[in-house]
Amino acid sequence: MHNYLPSLKQMQYLVALHEHGHFGRAADACNVTQSTLSAGIRELETLLGQTLVERTRRVVRFTTLGNAIVDKAHRVLREAEELADMAAAAAAPLVGELRMSVIPTIAPFLLPGLLPRLRKERPSLKLFLREEPSAQACESLHHGMVDCVLLALPYACGDVESETLFDDALFVAFPGDRAEELPAMVSADQLDPAQMLMLEDGHCLKDHALAACNRPELRAGARMMGTSLHTLVQMVDNGLGITMLPQMAIEAGILDHTDIDTRPLDSDHDWRTIALVWRKGSPRADEFRMLADIFRKHKAN
Repeated sequence: MHNYLPSLKQMQYLVALHEHGHFGRAADACNVTQSTLSAGIRELETLLGQTLVERTRRVVRFTTLGNAIVDKAHRVLREAEELADMAAAAAAPLVGELRMSVIPTIAPFLLPGLLPRLRKERPSLKLFLREEPSAQACESLHHGMVDCVLLALPYACGDVESETLFDDALFVAFPGDRAEELPAMVSADQLDPAQMLMLEDGHCLKDHALAACNRPELRAGARMMGTSLHTLVQMVDNGLGITMLPQMAIEAGILDHTDIDTRPLDSDHDWRTIALVWRKGSPRADEFRMLADIFRKHKAN
């Protein structure tokens, strides 16, 4: 066994530098001075007998070994946090800090109604939110930057556990002056690829919509991409095409003050599943299940 081992603080400094790519910003993130952070990383390099970071005036460049140690440090720090979480959860569930990522096609539509209920039922819970696309949210989860993710499934998020909250139906949205052209339910083969407006790559709703239609040519034929559902709504309202919207966005009023009409999508998979996801084996799993139950009750009401 080694007489001297890297400290958690040294690993925190190294991970922060890797994330921010700048000594000053990394120091700010760790709430220490730049000299303290730099000295901590040099002590780590001396302890290991290896250079982890190549320092120049303009850039911070990690060595191959440095990148590998950052990956390992993420896991060590995450497990250290889980030790503290285990003790906290045993004392009182859903108390203290909890960090959750939420994808952009859920956050603005579900959270405004959900958060007041959560504050009422769990006033001692401090929920810190992070809005980011699915891939980044899953990466944040496995790097220990968040504790759980509010996600739309199916989505490959790695080695996780989940609690299903509810199914969210997909609707076809189109300019109101086209209402007479479309039946009460729109099948996938009635969608014109040249008229489809979709979210940019990276949003899982785009993949869910394409899977629901089971028409690969829609991906290639889509002529415009939007950065958000609100952007797509504005495009449709100005007659630029049609798109797909989840039911939760429609119920939250995304079409208010527009002339857009909608029809349910008629497909074998015309929905996405909203779920709460966390790392497999997390000591806070029971807490997450309790949180999921609160979310489900909110949706039912």
